[in-house]
Amino acid sequence: MDILTIKLRFGIIGNSLLLDRAIDVARQVAPTEITVFITGESGTGKEVFPKIIHQLSARKHGPYIAVNCGAIPEGTIDSELFGHEKGSFTGAHEARKGYFEVVDGGTIFLDEVAELPLSTQVRLLRVLETGEFMKVGSSNVIKTNVRVVAATNINVNEAIKNGKFREDLYYRLNTVPIVIPPLRERKEDIVLLFRKFATDFAEKYRMPALQLDEDSQRILNNYSWPGNIRQLKNLTEQISIIEKSRLITGDIIRKYLPESNSTDLPVLLKRETPLGEHSERDILYKILFDMKQDITDLKKLVIEIIETDDKKEFFPENKEHILEKLYQDIEPVITNNIHKEKKPNKVNFDEIEDTEEYIEENLSLEKKEKDVIIKALDKHKGRKRNAAKELGISERTLYRKLKEYNLEEQ
Repeated sequence: MDILTIKLRFGIIGNSLLLDRAIDVARQVAPTEITVFITGESGTGKEVFPKIIHQLSARKHGPYIAVNCGAIPEGTIDSELFGHEKGSFTGAHEARKGYFEVVDGGTIFLDEVAELPLSTQVRLLRVLETGEFMKVGSSNVIKTNVRVVAATNINVNEAIKNGKFREDLYYRLNTVPIVIPPLRERKEDIVLLFRKFATDFAEKYRMPALQLDEDSQRILNNYSWPGNIRQLKNLTEQISIIEKSRLITGDIIRKYLPESNSTDLPVLLKRETPLGEHSERDILYKILFDMKQDITDLKKLVIEIIETDDKKEFFPENKEHILEKLYQDIEPVITNNIHKEKKPNKVNFDEIEDTEEYIEENLSLEKKEKDVIIKALDKHKGRKRNAAKELGISERTLYRKLKEYNLEEQ
């Protein structure tokens, strides 16, 4: 059976070379008894490939079952997979066959296999190596002839490193790996999939199918699709139901795509720092940054004055060069003070020659801290516990500051 026939039979949409490669590997390994390990992000369609392997194998007339290992509670997973005897645990009112016994002669698909508890991983390894297992609460060995296809969407090497997945089990499962590409690596398939989903939902809800303009197609192709095909399908269904217009523009598409995915710029996280050892340095840095911004604004203002006709006589012909030189002389002083790894009381303010009055007025850190404490106490009507919480410090630290600034009566 060729790749195109497999796509038609199993409803696979796409022309990506990476997708074709995954299908080809599944097709070649299907007639064998080799264990297959499928990896890929959530929503990429990993569940289709075990069906391909089963239907193209000699076991196609045998049973097939898919088990989501991450959805079964840890306390019952052994019973679900291997069965249990009557009375083996609370609630075991009768004996029960497990999946490995029921699927004898067929194929079992273990989805999210990396979520299995370590004790269950040991049992699974034994089944893979010997075809034997024991029910929970039994000492009798049961033989089974089951082909295992496993899948996961996590980084297995990281799981092994963190002790959450057995390395020997990984190598036993990973006889033939199949990697399912994420949707962002199948850009040529995105619009094709959207049209397929739009047609399906048009039939389901008895409405005209959606059409994409060029801008909307470009946006869909440039989006990273963290939820892959599942996310694209959900998006198509939302738009099909909510939008009255059947021609989908870029503006409409943007309304349905998460804003957090629209940029790859790093995110600055706000860190709450209690008023204490490092807060003085933070305050100093902020003031110096503000000073630098003020100088930049001053430069722009002077240049605007220069460019007016009635002010030209006050400046020589090389006025821009002189101003630029002045700015270059001042800026390093501020920048050096910003980047020096010193405590605030060791900063050499004498180097900032033209800003002495500004510093004297604003850089009294002790006064600022004292004023902040007074405001917090006034706000909470003298309740020190509430004031300390407002300031982000402990109540003990607040009492120490009150004593230091002679504010005990506040």
